[in-house]
Amino acid sequence: MAEDVSANNHASQKLGFTLDVPFPSEGEAVIALNSLLPDPEPRKGGITKELKAVGNVLSVQWTADEARILRVSVGSFLDHLALVLETMEAFGPPVPQ
Repeated sequence: MAEDVSANNHASQKLGFTLDVPFPSEGEAVIALNSLLPDPEPRKGGITKELKAVGNVLSVQWTADEARILRVSVGSFLDHLALVLETMEAFGPPVPQ
């Protein structure tokens, strides 16, 4: 959900968005995390993205200066996530080691 993460100071207003994606297992959440981590934000400023796996949930949190930048970053991430999910489905669940 998008949220305003600043006080009432419009000059330093930040927007935030958090996405939690549940997976069938912790191993699959870690696979998705490791697949998505190598894609840093191409823009040097104006946006940050943090990814982590907690149990079987992949959690992503964005903070941005502008709604447009946030929208583009989230959209791009969702495209990459869809590709990761399709690939994981094609190869089946991870083999226990």
